[in-house]
Amino acid sequence: RDDDDINDVASMAGVNLNEESARIMATNSDLVGTQIQSCKDEPFLAAIPLHKRILDTAKKLGITDVPAEVVTFISHATQNRLRTVIEKVTVITQHRMESYKDDEWYEQATDVRAQLKFFEQLERLEKQRKDEQEREILLKAAKSRSRQEDPEQARLKQKAKEMQQQELAQMRQRDANLTALAAIGPRKKRKLDGPGLLTIGGEGVGLCAGSQPGLGTASPRQYPRQKITRVNLRDFIFYMEQEREMSHSLLLYRALLK
Repeated sequence: RDDDDINDVASMAGVNLNEESARIMATNSDLVGTQIQSCKDEPFLAAIPLHKRILDTAKKLGITDVPAEVVTFISHATQNRLRTVIEKVTVITQHRMESYKDDEWYEQATDVRAQLKFFEQLERLEKQRKDEQEREILLKAAKSRSRQEDPEQARLKQKAKEMQQQELAQMRQRDANLTALAAIGPRKKRKLDGPGLLTIGGEGVGLCAGSQPGLGTASPRQYPRQKITRVNLRDFIFYMEQEREMSHSLLLYRALLK
């Protein structure tokens, strides 16, 4: 037998080749016999326009021949550069959008939004006070019964009459709206998680693709809303100011002028 052969190193080490082969076929059966090859090298940019542009630039420097490998290399370099720029600008945008209100290590020093609301409230009160003063003047002018024909007095009376008509129209419109709401009754919220509806971030978007007739109501599926990072021009300007090769470029100057 094979086990008795003194030259059989596997048998001498106590390894059963039949059991090992059966174990390999059982665990990695999908990998056995599979041929693995590298993917096709596809350029990121269009090869023909890029090659033409490289030739136009090379002819100015006295170069007449540019091989295809150079075009592929420049295309991959452009892709890598664009990926690096997008990653850095995305980090800058995320830092800008990060909120520190709930962080225990930060204390709010000023609240510009509350200050603006305070000034808006002051302006609103001042406007309301001026309107009240103007209204009192108009009402006094409307009640006065002077016999002299004063053009300014007649103008104030006409303006007071128009103001009273406008206030009366607003009151009628408000009463009509309240009557209509009372007739309609309390509004009921429409259920969006009904049968056959998909729910994405709390919004029903249509019939469920997996529902089939005769199987009853389909259970609603929940999809998480994907977070979108929006990059603006200010983020790009900040990125270009931090980069050494772009901090004094013409592109940064043009971006600052916009």
